[in-house]
Amino acid sequence: MHRDFTSYLSHPVFKVIKKYLEDNEGSAFVIGGFVRDLLLEKKSKDIDIVVYGDGLQFAKNVAEILRVKKVSVFKTFGTAHFRYKDVDVEFVTARKESYSKDSRNPKVSPGSLKDDQYRRDFTINALAIDLHPSSFGELIDPFNGETDIENGMIRTPLDPSETFSDDPLRMLRAIRFASQLDFKIDISCLKSIRDQSERIKIISRERITDEINKILMSPCPSRGFKLLKSTGLLEYIFPELLELSGIETINGKSHKDNFLHTLQVVDNVSKTSDKLWLRWSALLHDIAKPPTKRFDKKIGWTFHGHEELGSKMVPRIFKYHRLPLDAKMKYVQKLVRLHLRPIALVKGSVTDTAIRRLLNEAGEDVEDLMLLCNADITSKNEFKVKRYQENFKLVSEKLQAVEEKDKIRNFQPPVKGEEIMKSFNLGPCYEVGVIKSKIKEAILEGEIPNSYDDAKALMLTIGKEMGLEIKESLN
Repeated sequence: MHRDFTSYLSHPVFKVIKKYLEDNEGSAFVIGGFVRDLLLEKKSKDIDIVVYGDGLQFAKNVAEILRVKKVSVFKTFGTAHFRYKDVDVEFVTARKESYSKDSRNPKVSPGSLKDDQYRRDFTINALAIDLHPSSFGELIDPFNGETDIENGMIRTPLDPSETFSDDPLRMLRAIRFASQLDFKIDISCLKSIRDQSERIKIISRERITDEINKILMSPCPSRGFKLLKSTGLLEYIFPELLELSGIETINGKSHKDNFLHTLQVVDNVSKTSDKLWLRWSALLHDIAKPPTKRFDKKIGWTFHGHEELGSKMVPRIFKYHRLPLDAKMKYVQKLVRLHLRPIALVKGSVTDTAIRRLLNEAGEDVEDLMLLCNADITSKNEFKVKRYQENFKLVSEKLQAVEEKDKIRNFQPPVKGEEIMKSFNLGPCYEVGVIKSKIKEAILEGEIPNSYDDAKALMLTIGKEMGLEIKESLN
């Protein structure tokens, strides 16, 4: 995989640094993810530069030449950052780091490039390319990171127990990189993660959730979550997910391993969508199966109501993981609550009424709900899977046909509460709600079309039956 890296350093940032070093003393190197991604033939939007000397002033000088006005400086850590067009550029003074047992925030002191490479989390992130004019484009690889990229291996530059103890977040990062890149984790690293898994408790919930999101957005998320479980980290960062694991057998009847099933559903969704919150919906769709699990002598294992309880668990889980408690959470709640509905339609007769009700509840998210439900078919019986998928296709066609005919998605009854009050000379009251509800039910049941004239006629009929007096101007 040896290449001439000079041709890869055409970005204006590198050209300016090279030119600056022609006229000034010092050294600078591009390091970390940018170099790793070069070797993986991936595009990178982040450039990390290690500088000998005053990295902060160096950053300001480069920014001035590039005509970048805003430079963010973090003196405590000796770093500076600016954005140039669509690329984030960070400068750091070459440094040594030392850690205390109770914090991942290091004490920093000046050092060499080698010191800086030693402090990196993994060999694949410790690769550097020289930007000095005399050795421009030269790869500096003291830990054989290039070979590890070729072999698809995650290793640490130092003893893994030291690397992970210094910053326990690196344990999650190891798993995240393995999941994103489809790499293996070195055995000594895996052992060290297992031995130190409890140390993850000193890491902030926001940092942990950021890594979980990146695992969820990887091509095959199940790889990451299986590693989280096998290393013992899942117990500390997502216990509800761990509770899904395992198979119980009574009287020869067993239920499936709901942890593995959930991961299969997440993987299936990942093949069809890159929406983070849809993937979260897949991750949580069966989260309430453990507390709803019951054994019935006649029918075996049941999980009645797990979709409703799961939906109620979503806000607590989101709050714990510092996820947004807004429309994104409500979206996940909705999909968890409704994930059995399309499956029930597939099993039974697909009536217009059932379709109208599903369209009304799912609203604009009905397509995502169908993707989730399709992904939820994980039977090993290929014939069963094929039959379900064919039936799902029929349900999808029916959804489209009913929506085109009745315009039910996100609908509100054509007659508003204000008109009901005006028609019967009422103020806000119980009767108004009853009339609105009955009109909505009649439309969903297909008793009347979803039109203003039909809804108004029914309103007058219902009001009369309730003994309400119609204003004379309406007669």
